[in-house]
Amino acid sequence: MRHAPVRPVLLVIAHGSRDPRHAATVHALVRAVRARRPGLRVETAFLDFNVPSVGGVLESLDAEGVRDVVALPLLLTRAFHAKADIPAVLREAPPSLRIRVADVLGPDPLLTAALERRLHEAGLDPADRPTTGVVLASAGSSDPEAIAVIADIAREWRHTGWCAVRPAFASGPLPRTEDAVRELRAAGCERVVVAPYVLAPGRLPDRIAAGAADASADVLAEVLGPAPEVARLLLARYDGARQQGAAARAA
Repeated sequence: MRHAPVRPVLLVIAHGSRDPRHAATVHALVRAVRARRPGLRVETAFLDFNVPSVGGVLESLDAEGVRDVVALPLLLTRAFHAKADIPAVLREAPPSLRIRVADVLGPDPLLTAALERRLHEAGLDPADRPTTGVVLASAGSSDPEAIAVIADIAREWRHTGWCAVRPAFASGPLPRTEDAVRELRAAGCERVVVAPYVLAPGRLPDRIAAGAADASADVLAEVLGPAPEVARLLLARYDGARQQGAAARAA
């Protein structure tokens, strides 16, 4: 009897945080992924602050006899963690493990759909879209490529019918959330909403929320978290990494 090939284990690699809400949200997202594909083994690991560590999970998988892993960075942009931290920790993996690294999550239309879901859940009426300005509030980065990606997302999202969309950053470059809210009011938007472009709660998302409150934004959406679109995107990135590996073997 011919057996179906064993699917690679999906290892979701999150940053980690001292804030317990961060790990709880990551685990909720992983549960949503498992529910969408029950036959897929999904493990979670953290770069810092939380356990299990990436190295610890990889060693455990190796001890079990697992040989094929897709490592998926739970990151929205290709900044320092994607370019340096994750490659460094994966280089220390047991040599018997075959590890393919999936793309980071953003940018992707599914993330934009998740942002809109969160805004509507927070009370924004879709009919108000043409008179509403959106602050696309991200954590921020010192990486110019990551900052450019956020600006590109804001420009593209603006073309879907909003009054205006402005990027903002909780750290690194300006503007801050409160400044972007005030800019949109000054530009004539009847209402201004803040859409956090972050996956889980923590210190920087709290800074976004404080800025929204300080400038009296009309709506503050929740973080993306375990939104259905995000769970779908994780599986799409996993499938993409698997297909690239199959193409390489066939070449």
